[in-house]
Amino acid sequence: MDFGSIDVLRSHHPAWRLLRSDHAPLVASFLHRVFVAPNVRVMAAADLSEALEDELYALRLQLGETAFPKPALDYLNDWASLDKGWLRKFYKSGTDEAQFDLMPATEKAIAWLEQLSERQFVGTESRLLTLFDLLKQMSEGSEADPAKRLADLHKKRDEIDAEIARVMAGDVPLLDDTALKDRFQQFMQGARELLTDFREVEYNFRQLDRRVRERIALWEGSKGALLEEIMGERDAIADSDQGKSFRAFWEFLLSSHRQEELTDLLERVLQLPAVAAVQPDARTRRVHYDWLEAGEHTQRTVAALSQQLRRFLDDQAWLENRRIMDILHGIESKTLALRDAPPTGNVMEVAEAQADIELTMERPLFTPTVKPVITNLVLEAGDEGIDPSALFEQVVVDKARLTRHIRHALQDRAQISLRELVADQPLQHGLAELVAYLQLGSDAFNAVVDEDAPEAIQWQAEDDRGAPVRRAARLPRVIFLR
Repeated sequence: MDFGSIDVLRSHHPAWRLLRSDHAPLVASFLHRVFVAPNVRVMAAADLSEALEDELYALRLQLGETAFPKPALDYLNDWASLDKGWLRKFYKSGTDEAQFDLMPATEKAIAWLEQLSERQFVGTESRLLTLFDLLKQMSEGSEADPAKRLADLHKKRDEIDAEIARVMAGDVPLLDDTALKDRFQQFMQGARELLTDFREVEYNFRQLDRRVRERIALWEGSKGALLEEIMGERDAIADSDQGKSFRAFWEFLLSSHRQEELTDLLERVLQLPAVAAVQPDARTRRVHYDWLEAGEHTQRTVAALSQQLRRFLDDQAWLENRRIMDILHGIESKTLALRDAPPTGNVMEVAEAQADIELTMERPLFTPTVKPVITNLVLEAGDEGIDPSALFEQVVVDKARLTRHIRHALQDRAQISLRELVADQPLQHGLAELVAYLQLGSDAFNAVVDEDAPEAIQWQAEDDRGAPVRRAARLPRVIFLR
């Protein structure tokens, strides 16, 4: 926090430039409404430009026609320029439409502006308890003496037994409305900060991907040296404190049991009168799904980095094969040039020839070949009647029916597993219909695959003789999300 560092931040940091901008109220309010509040990670240029055009039209009605005279797309391109750096403009693979994403510095500035507003209630008890619990976890988690660890566990057990006795005696301590509001406010603040941290983690991985692309474009050495350098940096990020914390969080959140537990806890807390009086945001009910969506977006950024490395290896292999062919063609051309005017003296040397010695009894005896007997038959046209309907009995899976079934099941619940979908509507075409469900999970719906929870899906089929049999497929749990 010295003078030089603060002066550099004031001149170069995008968040400080945003706060100093004349258009800061427009930028902060619009980006908060479009990206931060609904937890939108990426938006197409056409949709974002249309939303900004509506915002500018409403402001011109209030402030006059001369306010914000430029078109909406010009403002977006200006906000995504290098000297601003408030938005990230990029193009997805396979499309020529520009996409916009919020930069971490912009979200930090918006979060700081949110804290400037006067709060009607400022809770301190929950934060003190959180700090106290963190200190206890660090102290107990670093204690290597078994005797002390056992003493702490026995103490906790005595406290739990005492609390059970009080509850059985009718003494049930409850939190008052002030304590509930305090803890709920602390929860909401932590939930919002977690989404902001996700964007920063994704930004770090995206910077790594950018550095990898630059090195690949300028690299002139061997593949092994480049891969060693890149994978070393990738492992350094994954093994860092930030990478380990994100991996632990992702494994915790990906558990279906944890998701169900979070859903039940949120439902119970939001129904409390003290919490309902605060009028929480409607998205609070599905905040854990916002975490999951943000984490998936971060994982896709890491997958793009792996894809870039794989493309580099394919290009290098093609270039090496081409170099080998060029060398062979060069040898052929030089050989043909020497055919008409051979040089004098020794041109090349070949190792001395050596005869292969084979004894008489080592040679196999002669075996005559078997001549096939071909019967000369005259082909005659037959008059056998064959039913051609078997050619037209093809299995067709109605994906539209499966899509309607999934959407109908998600109308009254937030998520449903593939096993529950099959139980509600049994498979009619066996394995082909099961594969269609998996394809819809990756193309038309948001689906999560839990590798740690395998499930067996069964259906009724017929064997070659037409007798009914039970088939089963064992695969990881697939969960369709609303």
